[in-house]
Amino acid sequence: MAKTCFLSFHYDDDCWRVQQVKQMGAIAEQPLLSSNDWEEVKKGGDAGIKEWIDDKMEGRSCLVVLVGAKTAGRRWVKYEIEKAWEKGMGVVAVRIHNLADSAGEQSPIGGDPFAGRSVGGVAVTGEIYDPPFSTSKKVYDDIAEKIGGLIDAAVKARK
Repeated sequence: MAKTCFLSFHYDDDCWRVQQVKQMGAIAEQPLLSSNDWEEVKKGGDAGIKEWIDDKMEGRSCLVVLVGAKTAGRRWVKYEIEKAWEKGMGVVAVRIHNLADSAGEQSPIGGDPFAGRSVGGVAVTGEIYDPPFSTSKKVYDDIAEKIGGLIDAAVKARK
């Protein structure tokens, strides 16, 4: 059964990789914004972006940070992590840097997205899963096999 999650990631670098994770079927449909739609959301300024994120997080049980090379440092990824923690959602990160992009390229490993994050003086903690393979196909298969259990464990850890 597909999990109700909010996906957090760096759109420009990792959208293709994120699409692969979505195709695995473990996460209930979360439509991804096109570049044009994101530009529309950004027209609302910071308040509009926060409202969009908060709205899309509603009813979700877990935040899944799909970590590429630059994900951890992204402003809105940080906001999403802190917001999910504040709401009591499970949080988990899955490294996707070794999934091939549309050009067949992998990327460098990204940093810990939870490092330095806290809410109300409590450190945000969550598992960071790094598939132990280097070929895209094996990474895909490994994530597909494990993501449901990772999500379940993250949700359980917050209850």
